[in-house]
Amino acid sequence: MPTPPAMSSTEPSTVNAPGGGCVGLSHFAGRAGDHNDLAMIGSRELAGALATRFGGGATVVGTPEKSLSAGWEEELAAAMPTLRGMAERLDQVLCAGLTPVTASGRCAVALATLPVVATHRPDAVVVWFDAHADLNTPENSTTGYLGGLAFSGPLGLWDSGLGSGLAHHNALLVGTRDIDPAEQLVIDDGAVTLVPMGRAMADELRRAVAGRPVYVHIDCDVLDAGTVPTDYLVPNGMTLADLWATSSVLAESEIVGIEIGELESAADPSTPPGYVTRLLDALEPLLRAVEGH
Repeated sequence: MPTPPAMSSTEPSTVNAPGGGCVGLSHFAGRAGDHNDLAMIGSRELAGALATRFGGGATVVGTPEKSLSAGWEEELAAAMPTLRGMAERLDQVLCAGLTPVTASGRCAVALATLPVVATHRPDAVVVWFDAHADLNTPENSTTGYLGGLAFSGPLGLWDSGLGSGLAHHNALLVGTRDIDPAEQLVIDDGAVTLVPMGRAMADELRRAVAGRPVYVHIDCDVLDAGTVPTDYLVPNGMTLADLWATSSVLAESEIVGIEIGELESAADPSTPPGYVTRLLDALEPLLRAVEGH
């Protein structure tokens, strides 16, 4: 697998967007609970397209390594140095007054990013687009998959070693449909709000956000199976039109930052690959909002 060069600078990489805003573009290039190597390649493809879109380069955190496909404890220990590097990078970006945009591999990277967001912007709601709730804990997970613990760690439901601090009233699931019983209890108790699939989801999202600043997490398997390459293929998901509509709603609020993960690489003769272009086209309202920050 090709390895992108790691940037040695400790200063945030700044992209002066055409609208006058400043973006801190990052690429998490390492492994974080990977079943295979494809998201490490996909994140590089996505980072390259975002760099072209914003007219600048991305700061690379970590380097690709062979996937382990192991239990959460082994995966977390192996990823911890790079996850700490990602937390440091995001802290630098936010301290510099930039808007973070991150091309990530797996959703477990949120274990590092969301506690930093909660520290800097406790007023922001984290809008979590994902086919899965990722609200399991080590105690109730039936698979031991690190990604299934990705949202629950920042919410303080278990101690990942990377911090927490995300308030439950600032946690919003969107398009989630593969929900384990323990996760459903968290939703049913009202600890986390769910905007489900449906024709009215854009309007429901607007009501749930209620004008608050938003930090957007996008796990690409929130899209219907086969829309873009992902590890998990979950049917009855969002279309690209749904993603554009919900992105338009979120663009009405202040965009604190964006992170995109779980996009795998696949055979495609285009540069960037067509699936990257389609994804970013659907996210265009959010990208424009970041430029105007």
